[in-house]
Amino acid sequence: MTAPLTPVTPSATLREVIGLDGRLPRLADTTLVLIDFQNTYTTGVMALEGAREALAAGARLLAAARAAGIPVVHVVNDGGEGTPYDIRAEIGAICAEVAPVDGERVVVKQFPNAFHATDLEKVLRELGAGTELVLAGFMTHMCVAFTAQGAFTLGYRPTVVAEATATRPLAGPDGTVLPAATLQAAALTTIGDLFGTVAATVAELTAPGLG
Repeated sequence: MTAPLTPVTPSATLREVIGLDGRLPRLADTTLVLIDFQNTYTTGVMALEGAREALAAGARLLAAARAAGIPVVHVVNDGGEGTPYDIRAEIGAICAEVAPVDGERVVVKQFPNAFHATDLEKVLRELGAGTELVLAGFMTHMCVAFTAQGAFTLGYRPTVVAEATATRPLAGPDGTVLPAATLQAAALTTIGDLFGTVAATVAELTAPGLG
C-alpha cells in the first residue's frame, strides 16, 4: 500500500526574510523595458513555446505603457552576422507587434544581463526613470531572469510580467527533458524569491486602486 504524499509547505522567500516590499507597482509609476522581443524567437531553431501568446501580451503591455506616458526602452540581442540574433537581418529584428516608435530608445546587448557592457543604465538615467522597472520579453530563464538580477544588483526594483515572457524545453543535467512550462515556472520562481516581483498578467499592473 502506497503511503499518502505529504503536502509540501513552501519556504518563505528571501524577499520576505529580509523585508523587501512584495507589492506590485502601478504601471504608471514605472519604466518599461522590453527584452529581446525578436523574430528569431517566433520561428526556426530558437522558436519558443508560447511565443505568440507572450508577444500578444507584450503588445498589450506596450500599449498600456504608451497610454500611461511612461518611458519605454527596447533591448535587442546582437549575435552577429549570420546568427539567429543578427539584428541587421529580419530574423533579429524586433517583432512588428512591439516595434519601437519615434522617441523610444533601443539598447543593443550581447550578454543575458541587459545592463552588462551596455548603456542601459545611462539611458534609464537620461529618461528620468525611478527605481521601478517592468520587464517582459524572451527568454524567461535567460535574458529576462538575468536582467532582473542585474537590475536588482544596481538598486532597481524590477517586476516581471509572466504572461509576456516565454521559454523553451531543455534537457536537464541528467538528460531528462524539462518542459518549457517547468522551466518557465522555475525561472519566475527564482526571480520572485529575491530579484523582483512577478505579475501574472498585464492587467495586474493596470488594475484600478493598485499601489
